[in-house]
Parts: sequence; structure tokens; C-alpha cells
Amino acid sequence: MNPDKKLTLKPKIKRRLDRIVSSPFGGATIWTLANSLTLFRIFVSPIFLIVYLQYATLGLSLTSLPYVLLALTGISELSDALDGWIARKYEQVTDLGKILDPMADSIYRISVFFTFTQPPINVPLVCVFIFLYRDSVISTLRTICALRGFALAARPSGKMKAIIQAVSSFAIITLLIPFSWGDLSQEALTQLATAFVLVPAFYALYSGIDYIYANRVHIQRILTPRSRHSLKMAKSVLRMDGAVLEGVRG
Repeated sequence: MNPDKKLTLKPKIKRRLDRIVSSPFGGATIWTLANSLTLFRIFVSPIFLIVYLQYATLGLSLTSLPYVLLALTGISELSDALDGWIARKYEQVTDLGKILDPMADSIYRISVFFTFTQPPINVPLVCVFIFLYRDSVISTLRTICALRGFALAARPSGKMKAIIQAVSSFAIITLLIPFSWGDLSQEALTQLATAFVLVPAFYALYSGIDYIYANRVHIQRILTPRSRHSLKMAKSVLRMDGAVLEGVRG
């Protein structure tokens, strides 16, 4: 091949890749590749639940079930890592993505842990409610702050929480492999799975407290009545108008 032709191929491939990343559906849209991967993670949540509960109906055996669940979890976690990387690398960070990404993470991971409350794993439901309450409180605070015109900063503890939850879910699904072979009893499976859930549950509680404390100034602004703030602004404007009028009269 002509060397000059090789040089012209690379920019063409790069331009084509950029076009696919920015407009995977063939036109200008808010659904960039990063946002599409985020949305995909939301749709995987009910699939994980259905496969776990109805594996026999779907033609899967108990021995093959853990591997299918591991594949679904791996794909979801990979999409979680890729969507942020793609958005930053190709400058595709959007307001929609900022809202969808934490929502998708919360929906997917809570769905997975709620699935584990069903047999044969049977994790206690109270453990999973810690995830639900923590994410609900943080999401509500983040939304209210966004409506008030300022954003709550992300915390490293939030990223660590996601990593611990991912490792925990992989570990619990892996426990199904010796269980399906008959090498692990039902009772032992439930006890070990509960221990694997308690670790991320307590860390989720800590990360929630850390998030609220780190953003306490912004949260105090939320608690300040808007009407009072508006009244102060109105008085300030009136004083300025009065000063201007006095200046004109003088």
C-alpha cells in the first residue's frame, strides 16, 4: 500500500469514530455513545432479575446460571467505566449524562442487591434498604441543589462505594458456583452472602454521611427559606433604586 494512503486513512478512521461516538444513531442527538451506555445499564437491571428468578423457564440450568449472571454484571460494570471515559475523552459530557449516570448506577446496583433477597441466596431485606435510603437521600439533595442553581460536588467515598458494591455482587454470584455443584449448603450460602452485603452496606452509610458533611454549606442554603432570601434581595433592590432617585433629584 502507498505510504501516503496510509497517512490519509488514519484521520478518516478517527473522524468516523468521532462521528459514531457523538451520534451513534446517525444524527445530531442528546443520545451520545456515553449516554447510550448509561441508558443500557438501566435496561440490564430487570434482565438480571428475570434471569435470576426465571432461569429454568429460560432454559438455563442452575450450574450455568452463575456464569450468565457474571456476564451480565461484567457488561454492566464495563459500561459504567466506559461511559464516563468516553464522555471525557470525546468531550461528550452533557447535563443529561450528569443526571442519568448516578441514577443508572443506583437503579442497577440496588436492583441487583434486591434480587439477592430472593432464594436461593436469601440476603436479609433490611441490608438492602440501607442502599435504597442512602441513594434516595443523596439523589434528592442533588436534585434540589440543581434546581437552586448549584451542584453538589462528588466525593471519593462515592466512587469507592460503587467499587465495593461491584466487588460484593461479583463475590455473591461466584458463591452460586459451588452451591450449584452441591459443595455449599443453602445456609452457608445465605450467611456468606449476607456478610458480603453488610460490608458495602456499612460503607454506603459512611459515604452518605461523608457526602452530606462535605456539602453541608450547600445543604444549609437549601434549608434557608427562599421567600426570606427573596425578601432580602427585594429590599436591597429598593434601597439601590432609592439611592439612584436621590442622586437624580440632587
